[in-house]
Amino acid sequence: MQTFSKKKIEVIIEAPALKKVVQAFDTRKIIGYTIFPVQAGSGHEGRWDATGLVGDMGRMISVMCVLDAAELDAVLVDIEKIIRTQIGIVLISDVQVIRRDHF
Repeated sequence: MQTFSKKKIEVIIEAPALKKVVQAFDTRKIIGYTIFPVQAGSGHEGRWDATGLVGDMGRMISVMCVLDAAELDAVLVDIEKIIRTQIGIVLISDVQVIRRDHF
């Protein structure tokens, strides 16, 4: 089966900043992102857990997006501006897709 090379961005960020991340994708007309709740984890400041949190403060969200490599640098500039002042990480990886026209 033929596959096509794309890039995947995963942004894990505090829930209050989610709107800005989505806006960065929307502004650049990048479609095909998915948003996941993040329940718990461990980072450079230790373990954390969202259990018992009320509201968005301290709650983490993961946004995954697959896009063309040509679009990567521009959207990363936008996302870097967001995470500069927020708790968050950005992961970038090479992926293969079977339906090129969906991304």
